[in-house]
Amino acid sequence: MSTPSPADSLILAQILAQLQSLQVTQQAMQVKLDTLSNANATASPPPPEPKGLPIPTRTNGTNGTSRSPENSGILSSSVDSVVSTAASAANASDISISREKSLYPGRVLLTTYPSQHSISPYPLTWGANTPSLRGPIICSRLPSSLPFRNALGAHSGSYSIYRALSIAMGSLDPRYKPSYEMTEPPVDIPVCDAWFGDKKIVSMDPWGHLVPSVFEREIRDKVCLDIRPSISVTKAHIKLKEIDESVKRGEIVIDGKIVLGSQPLRMEDGSLVEGIEPGVEVNVSKAAVDPIWYLPGVAERFGISESLLRRALFEDTGGMYPELITRPDIKVFLPPIGGLTVYIFGNPAHLHDPSRILTVRVHDECNGSDVFGSDICTCKPYLTYAMEECIRTAQGRHGDQISAAKESAKKRGASGEEIKGIEKGEDGVGVVVYFRKEGRALGEVTKYLVYNLRKRGGDSADRYFKSTELVAGVKDMRFQALMPDVLHWLGITKIDNMVSMSDMKYDAIVGSGIEIRKRYDIPSHLIPPDSRVEIDAKIASGYFSSGKQVTQEDLKNTVGRAWEEVEH
Repeated sequence: MSTPSPADSLILAQILAQLQSLQVTQQAMQVKLDTLSNANATASPPPPEPKGLPIPTRTNGTNGTSRSPENSGILSSSVDSVVSTAASAANASDISISREKSLYPGRVLLTTYPSQHSISPYPLTWGANTPSLRGPIICSRLPSSLPFRNALGAHSGSYSIYRALSIAMGSLDPRYKPSYEMTEPPVDIPVCDAWFGDKKIVSMDPWGHLVPSVFEREIRDKVCLDIRPSISVTKAHIKLKEIDESVKRGEIVIDGKIVLGSQPLRMEDGSLVEGIEPGVEVNVSKAAVDPIWYLPGVAERFGISESLLRRALFEDTGGMYPELITRPDIKVFLPPIGGLTVYIFGNPAHLHDPSRILTVRVHDECNGSDVFGSDICTCKPYLTYAMEECIRTAQGRHGDQISAAKESAKKRGASGEEIKGIEKGEDGVGVVVYFRKEGRALGEVTKYLVYNLRKRGGDSADRYFKSTELVAGVKDMRFQALMPDVLHWLGITKIDNMVSMSDMKYDAIVGSGIEIRKRYDIPSHLIPPDSRVEIDAKIASGYFSSGKQVTQEDLKNTVGRAWEEVEH
């Protein structure tokens, strides 16, 4: 028997989808008919009067006669309330049963099989040179898309759970097809060599922001395919108090291009006019990225087999995705985790220009510090300092950087035109990548448990990493092997300034083929006193530091404050 052509498979799938849609409609109508039938049966003949609860009586002490208690009306009201509540609950249950049958008319499908009738995954070749050769990523389990599904998981990462709740409550039609009209990126992230092959980018879809345009034909003509963007790019303004303070001190200049707003008013002696604050905003481009894992490539990054990776993902998510182990032919997985956000300071086109200075910080989420200003760590000071460095880079370069860039360009045999561009001292570009890896990817609950242990057990730097290991079993689960993918997506080939002390991040970036010319740590005056424990422990463990080196013996003398030392 000959194998059906892709066109025949598509036609058969569309017919199947229409039949399944008719089945859903028919079953929904049957549910409504059953409900009406039950309602009529209940209405005729009229139901008997409900028997209320017996009302207690009491004996009158004077003549021995019995009478109803004074609160009998309240008891009757309570009985009515109980009956009404029970009726409402029964009605809600009927509605839920009706909705469940309408949404999910068939039996539960835990997995599909490659040889199953009508199952024909859309061809997908990771790392192909064009989107048409690569193919769209389809993970929808809707009846119309299920036959062509070539990816496991669900869109939007951890937010897919909220989508499920919305569908269950009836506030979202699961068959709704998003409209992407006028959602295209206002900023160009152009195709680059790193998008091709299966080595540089394995944890995100490089075509993710271009889905509505590059797969327009599949979305428009093949109406059964539910293809969704995994990246969105936009423009924005950032307003931070720390930037305002830097403008006041003259460390950041309002140029009307990168930094917008009014200059602070000063007296003749240079002092600021009190009561008038500078209105400062920073012009940025930014991109939100949902993770999409090419499982063979992810396994290779971590030096493990694909089968081991699949089994671990299946087992330690409570068997959430059975097809991880039953569908080895499907190589792409959308994990239920948070993604990342990219902030670009300056012209994004400069990311591809090797003559421009590039400043980068890869920052892992710390809600307690980044948002709420906790001083037990240096996360927020480091993040805002990196933003300032990115702004300064985008506004122009320093002389020592120009000289270093020229020397590096000559060593790699750069053209005279490129060297002339470096000598001009043109504006550079800055990038901050914000990963959702709260608490070293251990989570906020684990992080706060570690805080409790540290503060109760004596918060000294020599016990900093041990405290985390006692609670979590490992001191860090961020495993930066996948982190450089987003830098390759942006077309970055070298980093002039790496604002980070992390040896894990440095090794991962350099190991992926991106040169780092200079790395530097956070200035000491930005380190909160209580976070000295963290910084010294990191330096002693091998983190980069341009200042005094810290030994393991020194760590015993670095102690954080106890809870009792401040008023609560």
